[in-house]
Amino acid sequence: MDFSFIVELALTAVLSATLVYCVLLERKLSSLRKNQNGLKDTIGKLNDSIVSASVAMRTLKSIAANAGETLDERIGKARALADELSVLTSSGERVAERIDRGAAMPKMNGIHPAVLAGRLDALRGVR
Repeated sequence: MDFSFIVELALTAVLSATLVYCVLLERKLSSLRKNQNGLKDTIGKLNDSIVSASVAMRTLKSIAANAGETLDERIGKARALADELSVLTSSGERVAERIDRGAAMPKMNGIHPAVLAGRLDALRGVR
């Protein structure tokens, strides 16, 4: 056997191994490109979802701000009405106490003592 024949056989084996390796590498790169396109689609959908969520958040903030303002107005009105009701209630209690005091006092010649006391005070002021 010739030395050049042995070198050619070795070179053929190395080239065959390189060819097999290139075929395997091409398959892996093809799979990677395919996955890259899928990843690109996934990132696009994710970006669309983020934009949609951002719009929804802005809308929600606006609605919450409007609801807060409306609630503040209603709370202010409710406090004013509660204060007015408190004043009316205390005034009504004072009137009821005066009526109770007047009803509890005996009448003298058909005239309530409270009326007599008022007349007495008026006479004292005259002096």
